[in-house]
Amino acid sequence: MYAFYHLYFDDVEVGQEWESPGRTVTEADIVHFAGLSGDFNPIHMDHHFAQTTPFRRPIAHGLLTLSLTSGLSVNCPPMRTLALVAIKDWQFREPVFIGDTLRVRSKVLVKELRGRGKRGLITWQRQVLNQNNKIVQEGITVTLVEARAAASSGE
Repeated sequence: MYAFYHLYFDDVEVGQEWESPGRTVTEADIVHFAGLSGDFNPIHMDHHFAQTTPFRRPIAHGLLTLSLTSGLSVNCPPMRTLALVAIKDWQFREPVFIGDTLRVRSKVLVKELRGRGKRGLITWQRQVLNQNNKIVQEGITVTLVEARAAASSGE
C-alpha cells in the first residue's frame, strides 16, 4: 500500500530533478552482497590481494552499487512505482570503496502514458555520486508508474 505522499505518474514533469540522502557503504554490505550473489572475487573480499591492484584496497561490487542505487531512488522521489521495466544504459565510472557515502541524483527524461491512462512509463537519468561529488555510476532506467486514472477507477 502506498502512502498519501507517493507521487503518481501525473505528478512529475520532464526535467524535474531530485537528490537522495546519502548512504555509507560498509564492509558488511560487501560481505553480505558476496554471500547473496556468490561473487567472492578477491578484489572485493581480500584486503591483501586488493593491495596489489590499481585500487590498493577492496572495492564494492559494481552490482552492489547498482542495487544501492535502487534503494536510494525508491523514495527520492517517492513514486507509485509498479515495476522496473528496463536499464537502457549503465556506466560504471569509478570504484566505490568501503566508507564511501553515495547519493543518487534522478531526473525525469521522458514520460509515456500507457494502459488507457492508468499507468505510464518514466525514463530516468540516474547519477550515483560519492562524498566528493564524483559520479561513480550513471545511466538510464525506465519504470512503470501508477497514474491518477487508476486511483479514480477504483482498481
